[in-house]
Amino acid sequence: MFFFFTCGTHTFTSPLKGYENVTVPCHNCGNMSGRVFKRWEWFTFCFVPLVPFSLKPWKEIGCHICNFYQDIKFRPDVTGGQAHGAQQQYQMQPPGPKGPEGPPPPPPGQMEYK
Repeated sequence: MFFFFTCGTHTFTSPLKGYENVTVPCHNCGNMSGRVFKRWEWFTFCFVPLVPFSLKPWKEIGCHICNFYQDIKFRPDVTGGQAHGAQQQYQMQPPGPKGPEGPPPPPPGQMEYK
């Protein structure tokens, strides 16, 4: 007699309550496609989730284009200074005037690609 068992993991993802309609820029690819998610990873046995790998779900910003996830505590632009559930609006800024030295340097803490 032969028994075949399948073990693995599965990640359950859902929008974080209060941030369902918030879209933020992705810090990896720069696209305006970051969404706030709650994610739990579970151990599965025969495709049935049995044991979670953590006691609390992860609260992350996820980009569906580059599949990059970043913990929400490292994104003060999403949580800082806002009441829970408030939506932040981002607007495209026109490029500033270029002086004789060239464009102004980027703000500290942001990546610059060349």
